[in-house]
Amino acid sequence: MNVLVAVDAPVGDDLAAGLRREGIAVVGVVEASALLLLADDGALGEEAERIAAALTSADTVVLGTTRRTLTASVVALCDRSAVRIIALCERSEDERIAAAFGVDPALALDVQPWRLAEVIASPGRDGVPSSRADAGAPPTPAAAVASSPKVIAVWGPGGAPGRSTIAIELAVELARGGRHVGLVDADSHAPSIALLLGMADEAPGFAAACRQAELGGLDARELTRISAPLSRTGVDVLTGINRPSRWPELTAARVAAALTSCRDWADYTVVDVAAPLERDEEIVSDLDGPRRNAATLAALQTADLVVAVAGADPLGVSRFLRAYPELRATIGATPVAVLANRLRPGALGIDARGQVRRTLDRFGGIDAVSFVPSDPRSADAALLAARPIAEVSPRSPIALGVRRFVGESVAPTVELRTRSRRALRVGRTAA
Repeated sequence: MNVLVAVDAPVGDDLAAGLRREGIAVVGVVEASALLLLADDGALGEEAERIAAALTSADTVVLGTTRRTLTASVVALCDRSAVRIIALCERSEDERIAAAFGVDPALALDVQPWRLAEVIASPGRDGVPSSRADAGAPPTPAAAVASSPKVIAVWGPGGAPGRSTIAIELAVELARGGRHVGLVDADSHAPSIALLLGMADEAPGFAAACRQAELGGLDARELTRISAPLSRTGVDVLTGINRPSRWPELTAARVAAALTSCRDWADYTVVDVAAPLERDEEIVSDLDGPRRNAATLAALQTADLVVAVAGADPLGVSRFLRAYPELRATIGATPVAVLANRLRPGALGIDARGQVRRTLDRFGGIDAVSFVPSDPRSADAALLAARPIAEVSPRSPIALGVRRFVGESVAPTVELRTRSRRALRVGRTAA
């Protein structure tokens, strides 16, 4: 197990000596700011090459963490090298910075070497061993089926980036091939799934599921009874609250219990949540009362995958980058698939995709982005018919973009099975 110590002297030298005594292989000792220089400036020279080589051979980086040394670019650099970060913090504000970037665990700067060695040898928060030798081979399609996300939360910052539309299209696409998909409207601020699909919002819906879950009477049969089927798509919808004033019904415990029951009810459950992630109520009151954003936070923390939707324009990307660290601090190590919605050259100029990719990579450390093009005509037709875009206009760029996103980032086996069936039909026709 190889470790790179990025802590200022003399603490870094003492830690390296202590780790060697504990049987940990230390591949190098550098200043805490060395990774930042390597990530931001792409520094050249023998010293930079030495640091880059040590980072490449390391499994873990022990980083002296401050606002100056732990940035999005440093996290992205370590992610690209598949290197785990262990943050050493001297002050409480440094611990908050580590938590905002999802770095776990955060230890004191004066930690004993034996304690640090134990943490290095233990798995990370997501249960993945820190050694690359334990990572194993890439999953086969059969293994991918077993590890497919059961609960998928669709989140996006304020400003209407298209969360509800993406949630609907994602559910319809996942339902291809006879799968049963649940579509849940857990938005406690502005629920809209029922309105977009032309359903009666007076139905029991998700609020009734939450009440039954609290009483212990929520099962697959009850979920089927209170949900509304979406024509012939294989999607059952749990509509949201019909008045925003009913948000106290969606408590954190109720939402978590209801979504847990949905795991046995549907192959996939797509949850549309609100944008705000603040916990301001906890600041103004120490009473254990209802929290308006509790439904969003509980859904995000229960989900196996979070689809983060960003508007593909300068304002949408800026809003997304401001809210993304708070999302990461909320969900911890839960995987995030970033989707840039409504991509159009008019708002970004030449090379719109490249501009969005470079901006998210530079300021958010996000190097994997999927895109859904803008198609106002198909979106308006679906809104007029109160139907999903994939049903009104199957060849719309929006439907095709969501299909590609599902095949690449959400459930690769869905796309593989679709292609295999198409290939089988072509083969039979040729025969």
